[in-house]
Amino acid sequence: MSYTVDERGFYGRYGGAYIPEMLYPNIDELRRRYLEITEDPSFQSEFQSLLRDYVGRPTPLYLARRLSDVLGYTVYLKREDLNHTGAHKINNAVGQILLAKWLGKKRIIAETGAGQHGVATATVCALMGIECYVYMGEIDMARQLPNVRRMEMLGTTVVPVKSGSRVLKDATNEAMRDWIAHPDDTHYIIGSVVGPHPFPDMVSRFQSVISEEMRWQLKQHTGSELPNVIVACVGGGSNAMGAYYHYLDEDSVRLVGVEAAGEGVHSGHTAATMTLGTDGVLHGSRTLLMQTDDGQVLEAHSVSAGLDYPGIGPQHAHLHKTKRVEYVSVTDEEALTAGLQLARLEGIIPALETAHALAHLSRLEVGNDDVVVLNLSGRGDKDLATYLEHGESATSNT
Repeated sequence: MSYTVDERGFYGRYGGAYIPEMLYPNIDELRRRYLEITEDPSFQSEFQSLLRDYVGRPTPLYLARRLSDVLGYTVYLKREDLNHTGAHKINNAVGQILLAKWLGKKRIIAETGAGQHGVATATVCALMGIECYVYMGEIDMARQLPNVRRMEMLGTTVVPVKSGSRVLKDATNEAMRDWIAHPDDTHYIIGSVVGPHPFPDMVSRFQSVISEEMRWQLKQHTGSELPNVIVACVGGGSNAMGAYYHYLDEDSVRLVGVEAAGEGVHSGHTAATMTLGTDGVLHGSRTLLMQTDDGQVLEAHSVSAGLDYPGIGPQHAHLHKTKRVEYVSVTDEEALTAGLQLARLEGIIPALETAHALAHLSRLEVGNDDVVVLNLSGRGDKDLATYLEHGESATSNT
């Protein structure tokens, strides 16, 4: 069984490039050149240097002793929250800004939900002196205001999206429209393993540094490169693909992806794509997405802006269909409780996205001697208001 992309840009029946004719030259250029450029020794030298000296890699693999004691098995946290800008998103942003330079692009656009990808893109554009526009839904701008201010401070223009449900899906739509209008000088830094080929493959390659480090770090900590289980939250899916990448062919390693159930999978306010999704085309690729019987995309809901997406990356859709990855879902309430628990047990405030993965740990069926790695994809500074509101509500109800 192959879990990687084929020469046509598909993972099994998912993937491809379903794009307007005006975007074909951009996508064709990327498809023809991305491997040639990213595998060039001079590209890799600059990329690795920036990951080390600017991003701060490698990130630690931390043994969470108090959390492990509560759960009854060993939990390591891959600390992507300690990256510059506070999340895994910077890995891909650094790779794509270098790719854009090699392609001669002078303008960058991006979309963002939680704001972490927007901040990462704004950061690398400031570093390289390139003009940057980030599209963000109005609702996400209100609940992630600190990240909006960071982007603006870095010199990026944050474009509020007022159409549709005014969240991540709609921001992606507007970014695509911008790219169609500016095909020659603009590169679109897609933030997750979504979109037309070659974006899903390209982003997963840039994020694969996560699992590359995990292997040698686990060897140092435990004597084996292979954990029993790897757990990661899944929205579009980039942090999860980074954590899974170098373990896809290791059948002894269980891979678990945790989606946002919102107010409940069948509540009508959810983002549980793997449970409710059906085959369709979203943002340029064939994948699983939540949609009506006549193909209209349903509005997703999650307390976490980064998981508030009605689809999934095509590689994840393939991993779901082949049963290589177990996909589960966690409610808003469960995620908020798990995030507060980690803060009080380990002194680490996780992003609400990561808190969904943390919430599943208490349900995980493992042995007392098993080793579980959780990809701690981002820090929770941006979510403090939501956490505090939840904490006050929980206190008043007891």
